[in-house]
Amino acid sequence: MAPYESDDAPGAARDEDARTGRRRAARYAVPVAVVGVAAATIGLVPALADSGDPDLPRISAEQLVQKIAASDVQRLSGTVKITTDLGLPDLGGLEKGMLSGAAQGSGDGSSADPRAKLTELVSGTHTVRVAADGPDRQKLSLLEGGEEYSLIHNGKDVWGYDSRSNEVHHSTGAGSGKDHGAEPPTTPEDFADEALKSVDDTTSVTVDGTAQVAGRDAYKLLIKPRQSGTTVGAISIAVDARTGLPLKFTLTPKSGGAAVLDAGFTQVSFARPAASAFDFTPPKGAKVTEEKEGAEAHEHAPEPGGFARELDGLKVLGKGWTSVAAFDTGAAGGLPTGPRSGDLGGFLGSLGDQVSGEFGKGTVFSTRLVNALITDDGKVYAGAVTKDALVKAADAGK
Repeated sequence: MAPYESDDAPGAARDEDARTGRRRAARYAVPVAVVGVAAATIGLVPALADSGDPDLPRISAEQLVQKIAASDVQRLSGTVKITTDLGLPDLGGLEKGMLSGAAQGSGDGSSADPRAKLTELVSGTHTVRVAADGPDRQKLSLLEGGEEYSLIHNGKDVWGYDSRSNEVHHSTGAGSGKDHGAEPPTTPEDFADEALKSVDDTTSVTVDGTAQVAGRDAYKLLIKPRQSGTTVGAISIAVDARTGLPLKFTLTPKSGGAAVLDAGFTQVSFARPAASAFDFTPPKGAKVTEEKEGAEAHEHAPEPGGFARELDGLKVLGKGWTSVAAFDTGAAGGLPTGPRSGDLGGFLGSLGDQVSGEFGKGTVFSTRLVNALITDDGKVYAGAVTKDALVKAADAGK
């Protein structure tokens, strides 16, 4: 029975929050390209090691997915470890600076702007503390040694504070930091939501036993692509047996080795956090940047639809896990060359593999999960697929 398969005998799933489940289950009804998952791949490192396999009532894969959809945890606090292992070359921090600079280019230049600061999660290992008390109060703190970056949503106010630079970013309006488009995925639930949207008839979903994560009994949901040509090996989601909240998310590449993405709580509590946890007053002497509003903000805001709308003819080729995003940069000539670019083209070219096909010639840049082909006539093909799959997509899109 596709895409759900399980050797577990069907059992009576817990029906708490059933009405909420019926409302939220629709978010998994429409499959999306796996490119969406790859684009959100800001990794979380493993939670505390499993301390045993708890004996839990048997449950089918479909029931477990429904349990996740029905989960409606409003209050929690905890600690998450964050790492990314895409297998990128070591550029001495250059790649992080480039990403941060690009993000700041869409913001207001403040180091406390979440669009700039949270790009640090794309590489390395990080510790994040999270807290939530309903839809109007959330807090995320990124800890780096003795320094801290905090993103606090309290009512209509969203504050970002960078202790390193003593800068504050402030915005107002309805919705949380995520509703403002500022906060990337930072918890196992965020990643699980994206993965479950990709479940369709190209996917196998099974129950893979039980585990204990951060002291909580959990079921393990295993998601595996049926298609060849994808770089995704498997996704494992540890689901809290009582609340249905994803506690751990692990994405392993088909090439094997360490997980590209391994998301897990090391500590979690479902008690209501203290109200003071969401209070914030700019420290004395801090530089405070107010986000532009009204006509001035509209003047500098990106076009509706974000990055995708800025690309020329963005389209998705293929289906499921072998989906490839294709767009035209309008910059024929491939990698930059010539006196103005110095040796940038040669440097970038040395990081990629030269390929050719019916589409012409180009360069493939590879990570352990996402690969991208830049053709000499300025087209880009990207996805969680192999190099050969990119060439085939480019040939088909010619």
